[in-house]
This record gives sequence, C-alpha cells and structure tokens, in this order.
Amino acid sequence: MRSRSPLRTAAAGALVAILATLVLAADQLAKMVAIDNLPPERVVPVIGEALQFYLVRNPGAAFSLGEGVTWIFTIALAVVAVIIVYLAATRVHSRLWAVVLGLLLGGVLGNLTDRLLRAPGFPVGHVVDFISTPWMMPAIYNVADIFIVSMMISVALLVLFGFHLDGTRETRGSRTAEAEAAGAVESPGESGSR
Repeated sequence: MRSRSPLRTAAAGALVAILATLVLAADQLAKMVAIDNLPPERVVPVIGEALQFYLVRNPGAAFSLGEGVTWIFTIALAVVAVIIVYLAATRVHSRLWAVVLGLLLGGVLGNLTDRLLRAPGFPVGHVVDFISTPWMMPAIYNVADIFIVSMMISVALLVLFGFHLDGTRETRGSRTAEAEAAGAVESPGESGSR
C-alpha cells in the first residue's frame, strides 16, 4: 500500500546526498569549534551535570574499545557508506528511507572523515568527541555519533513496522491476505492427495 507516489531514483539519491552533506558539515564544524575553544580533557559544564563538554580524541569505537585496531573502524565506516550510497542509487524510493539513510550517511561520513584526515594520520585518525551527558551514559560523543545512533534506531523501527525501501508498507492485513492466498494455493494440492 502506497500513501504517496514513490520518489524517482535521482530524487531519492539527491535527498540522501543533501542530508548527508548537511550532517557532515554540521559535525565537522562542531568539531572545529570544539578543538578551537575547549581545553583538552577537562570538564566544561554547560547545563550543570546534565550536559558537559569534554574534549577527547578517540582512537577506538564507543567507550574507546578497540584502540589498537583503529583501521578496522575505518574500513567498517567505509563499507557502511558504500552500502548506503548503493541503496540510495538503486533501491530507495521512499521519502522516509531517504531521510533516514541520508542522515545516517552524514554521521558515518563525519567519523570517517576524522579517521582519514585527523592525527595521527590516514587511516588511523582519532575521532574528535566532546559531548558528555553523564546522567544518560558514560560515553563522550559527537554530532556524527548522535545521527548514527538515532538513525540506526530509526532503521530498526522502519523494518519493524514494515516500511520498505521502495515506498511500500507491509501491513498486518497484507500479511494476512498473502497467507490466505498461499493457503488457498496449497489447498487444492492437499485435497487431491487425500
């Protein structure tokens, strides 16, 4: 069932590219401002303990895991980016999926840019993290991380609620109709064998 006409491939790709570019720019700008204005590894309260800035350069993944294998994260980010670009160029016709994948791609490219261009160098650069919300989680993160996590949750919800990349939606009624149709096709064979 379609609520609106699907996006053409070019329109979906353009939407993904525009959103990814905006998120990438916002992430890199925020990191540049943080580097220029925050003291390294010192808490700067913004809203008490609810929101703090704490500038660190993270060689690993979340919670600094995998610090010795930074290049693996570079490869993983590049693979995710390629998959999103492939889907946008070939399969995405849903506005909702285009928005989610565009924002996710922007987040991925934000951290991939750090891995490729920041010290200590290509492809093991350290990601700039500076946002801390101790009441919510002990991790220190950045703008790209916010988009990566929230859009991965969005992807899971789109899949869970049956939204397809092509703009169609699987509903409970359509699943029931498909099951009944499959049962009707099997019935004549079953009755003939008795």
